[in-house]
Amino acid sequence: MLQKWRRKRTHFPLLSLFSVLFSLFVIGVTILYNQRSIRQILEDREQQQLSITQTSLLSSDPSKASGVNNQNQALVASLDRFTKCASTRRYSGKKTVRIDRMMETDRRRGIPERCDLFSGKWVFDNTSYPLYNESHCPYMSDELACQKYGRTDLRYQNWRWQPHNCNLKRWNATEMWEKLRGKRLMFVGDSLNRGQWTSMVCLLQSAIPADKRSMSPVAPLTIFRAEEYNASVEFYWAPLLVDSNSDDPVNHRLKDRIIRPDSVLKHASQWENADILVFNTYLWWRHGPIKLLWSSEENGVCEELDGLRAMELAMEAWAEWVASNVNTLIKRVFFVTMSPTHLWSREWKPGSEGNCYEENTPIDVEGYWGSGSDLPTMRMVENVLGKLRSKVSVVNITQLSEYRKDGHPSIYRKFWQTLSPQQLSNRTSYSDCIHWCLPGVHDVWNELLFNLL
Repeated sequence: MLQKWRRKRTHFPLLSLFSVLFSLFVIGVTILYNQRSIRQILEDREQQQLSITQTSLLSSDPSKASGVNNQNQALVASLDRFTKCASTRRYSGKKTVRIDRMMETDRRRGIPERCDLFSGKWVFDNTSYPLYNESHCPYMSDELACQKYGRTDLRYQNWRWQPHNCNLKRWNATEMWEKLRGKRLMFVGDSLNRGQWTSMVCLLQSAIPADKRSMSPVAPLTIFRAEEYNASVEFYWAPLLVDSNSDDPVNHRLKDRIIRPDSVLKHASQWENADILVFNTYLWWRHGPIKLLWSSEENGVCEELDGLRAMELAMEAWAEWVASNVNTLIKRVFFVTMSPTHLWSREWKPGSEGNCYEENTPIDVEGYWGSGSDLPTMRMVENVLGKLRSKVSVVNITQLSEYRKDGHPSIYRKFWQTLSPQQLSNRTSYSDCIHWCLPGVHDVWNELLFNLL
């Protein structure tokens, strides 16, 4: 057979040559086609990823609850500080997607705590605390560096949180790094969450040689990285959790607060690959009514809603993302409850007309609540988080922080705006009774997180 094939090949050399050339042509066309197909697939994937980061969750129709996977979602432009409402109307009652049915198969409640870490008292301890020196942390924020800006009474650094029926595990930076080895820990939220992130960096940085650590600010995402542990501690600015016109980490002091109540996807594209997520939101919802610009609204018409109900819409959109995307076997999600303010000293000292200025001891009345902790908001948050069950661990810092009227920067911080002579003549008028000095209250929040991990 082989000899016969060779004889035929000899008798028809031109036909054989034509066959070879034709085969090469077909192969070339096939390769070119496949290359173009692969390139088209890659382009399609890039476009799909772009669409995912720009597309918002569908809202009003419950039948579209799987909106994140709906290929027919319309692209919507992200909000920025230049976004304006064409007009404003009353809230129509539209709802974001609901998470109730998403959790039908998740009935786990988690293992009950043998001790309530969040119920206790503050104990003065100038032997073990502070856990670090303010001036020894190169990443300290000038907004929280109270000693640097003139505070001489440093007892606010020496208070230890003592749960009633157990002890907090002592902070250990090396052990915390081992928990974070190969992982990304990301704090997501507002300036209070940024304060907790700063605290965590200050608590951890001394365990890493200076040449093995780095800080990479890429606003709105800032990353502290430890080379030895292949780990990072990050902060991402998203004060309202959903897409908003206040998402610029610097220029966010705006007259009108505008949100997309049904959209977290722009932010989620940043936080979705973190291994441990720590969320917060609260304070920004307390500054007047919020304007809602729904993803489906094409004419720029906003609706207006009070802060509490607007926050509930945003929390539900965030919870929908958690319910749909968090696998608790590989990702941990924490939510830090509201951080209280101390704006009215008459609440703990009847008859006075001050605030946190010149306060230097905690409130010693157990169960104290002031107006800085809004109980209806707390109930709403508890309701939303309850639907997520074991997917989210709650870091309940509200009650324990309520006692710490002494822990705020007051006048001892850097102020980015020039103070008027009238303000300077009345120190309570410009006291910061919202944020927290470091070292201080934020460190205890992180000790709680360390115990929960």
